[in-house]
Amino acid sequence: MTVAEIEGMDRAALVAAWSDIFRTPVPKGLSKVLMRRFLAIEIQTRQMGGLSKKTKTALRKPSDQTARRQSPGLQPGGRLLREWNGVTHVVDVTDDGFVWKETRYRSLSRIAREITGTHWSGPRFFGLNGAAKS
Repeated sequence: MTVAEIEGMDRAALVAAWSDIFRTPVPKGLSKVLMRRFLAIEIQTRQMGGLSKKTKTALRKPSDQTARRQSPGLQPGGRLLREWNGVTHVVDVTDDGFVWKETRYRSLSRIAREITGTHWSGPRFFGLNGAAKS
């Protein structure tokens, strides 16, 4: 089976391919798009000789030992500015979180919620991963 063949398969054919490749039933609610992606990755991985040693080691590591990646723009001492409803909000980045209005927060999302009164992705609100809307 090739990746190109997967693109033309209907749901029944994808389910059959999944069973052949993974030897398990398809997870409940998995869309055709995701089935195609998983199957394509598995086929490519097998054709290329499997996962690298580094990748296998990383996958075996418990998630609590995985270091949380921090954006290069969020180094301690950094400052985030965001204007909201005519007010400029200043957030300072610290070693253990963020400071806004002399209060320490662990999450940018919490600060964004305090500012707007509604749920926001903090990084998005402050323009770190996409356009923020006013």
